[in-house]
Amino acid sequence: MRRHIPGLHSGQQDLVSNLDGLFLVRVERATYRWHPQKPFLALRFGILEPTSHEALSFSGRLYCTDRALWKLSWFLRDFGYDTELLTRDQVDEKALLNLRGVIRTSFTNLNGHSYQNLDAFAPASEWETLSCTLSNQGEKESSQDAL
Repeated sequence: MRRHIPGLHSGQQDLVSNLDGLFLVRVERATYRWHPQKPFLALRFGILEPTSHEALSFSGRLYCTDRALWKLSWFLRDFGYDTELLTRDQVDEKALLNLRGVIRTSFTNLNGHSYQNLDAFAPASEWETLSCTLSNQGEKESSQDAL
């Protein structure tokens, strides 16, 4: 049986997986995945800003190993996760839904696999400052390139 799936052949999927930059996002889905060596939290983010990427979403992982807990803690604090749950070392997948914050992402290809890296986090209240700083740096670089 054949099924028609609109957009299957288009490049839209590549655009979504190749996001690189600074985004104001909302957590759409969070799932803890157990793995013997590297358990992780799988997250799906919906982009709120910049408006040119508003309808897109992307996924990323935050590992829960001893060496990576600092990054998970950074994410939870900046996204406004419940401090009481955090002090009890608990992550509630439902409490993560709809949290908002700023993420800097990069895209990597390694051994033929594509990865969306979650490089840095900031509270949603800092979006205006960070996005203005980023756009000012871009303007300076483009004006220097023109010279």
